Amino acid sequence: MSIAYKEQQVHEALPATSHDELARQHFVRSFKEHLVTHLHPGLKTAYEKRAKGKFLKAHQREPETIQEVGQVMSQDPHYQAWSSLLRTSQEMMWSATQIPVQRAIQDLAKQAAETPAVGSLRLNPDLEIPNYHTAVDIHCQPGGYHTEYIDNDVAQGAIYDRGVYIYAMGQMGVNNADMGDSTVAWLKQEHPEFKPTRILDMGCAVGHSTLPYVSGFEGAEVHAIDVAAPMLRYAHARASSKNLSVHFSQQNAEFTDFEDESFDLVVSHILLHETSSAAIKNVIRECHRVLRPGGMMLHVETPPYEGMEPFDTFIFDWDSENNNEPFWRKSHLLDLDALARESGFESHEPLKMMVPSAFQETQRSNTFQGGDFGGGGVWFVYGCQK
Repeated sequence: MSIAYKEQQVHEALPATSHDELARQHFVRSFKEHLVTHLHPGLKTAYEKRAKGKFLKAHQREPETIQEVGQVMSQDPHYQAWSSLLRTSQEMMWSATQIPVQRAIQDLAKQAAETPAVGSLRLNPDLEIPNYHTAVDIHCQPGGYHTEYIDNDVAQGAIYDRGVYIYAMGQMGVNNADMGDSTVAWLKQEHPEFKPTRILDMGCAVGHSTLPYVSGFEGAEVHAIDVAAPMLRYAHARASSKNLSVHFSQQNAEFTDFEDESFDLVVSHILLHETSSAAIKNVIRECHRVLRPGGMMLHVETPPYEGMEPFDTFIFDWDSENNNEPFWRKSHLLDLDALARESGFESHEPLKMMVPSAFQETQRSNTFQGGDFGGGGVWFVYGCQK
């Protein structure tokens, strides 16, 4: 795979890096490219040539589940090396993005606070952060999304913004906006008559996928929520620096303070796999509550496990065991039809489709694994119309 890398688009909220700091970040990106290009393809060879045969000899049949593939692959030296290096690349990535933020943490907070506001920011210091956020550092980001180190902190948002770009090796566009851009493009192509005037993005993080809805639906009032104050402060400063109006508020997507039937479109982007099984049900019910009749719910995710071969499922499931994604597996095994029905979406069949990436300037690896989250070139979209 040859990746035509472009550097992340600079904006006023993005942490500045010294020569050495940027070189370190580029090394981590190159390391991830090496894992994708040279080590990941060997996993299938190791399975076919060594691991599968061991299981077949012991059980007189081929592996049929994630666990059964894992019994033999976890003992294979190629898998052990790849897995260890992939986890190491994650830790190196966060370290490389933390260094410039730690150095400038006070300046970043001051700069964010002084950025001329476009849109709005509403924080709730009394909001209880769900334990599924606080129990682990999600995808190994130290401190997760919510940790604050100083007053008016934006550090976790700044780290995340840069970290995502390195993680995806630039393959989600210069603004990390691939999921939002792709969903907006799909909506405009498949539903040109659908013109939402009020949009809600749940679990917005730093607003990577939020801003395409502002640009894509001119005049629409766009709201975005997250439980993490540092993410929202950074998101607000980032959007304001781009002169894009978003109304950010600190809320739990399970139970928001918005009025019934107050949105035409409710979206999320890789939110569902970072919430508990109980929380997902609450989120979908909340989508139904706040949607107007005829409105649409769209959740952008990585593909579900249904129909995957056992080996592919095992590799795709790496994050569950190795990247602090405790809800990854269950979220990819959900009965999505039942989830929609039980949440009140009974009048329309749920949407379950693969939406092509709107960002096709780089060659894709056609995988969501091997440190190449942005390389699949397609996103799974689950939703329903009310």
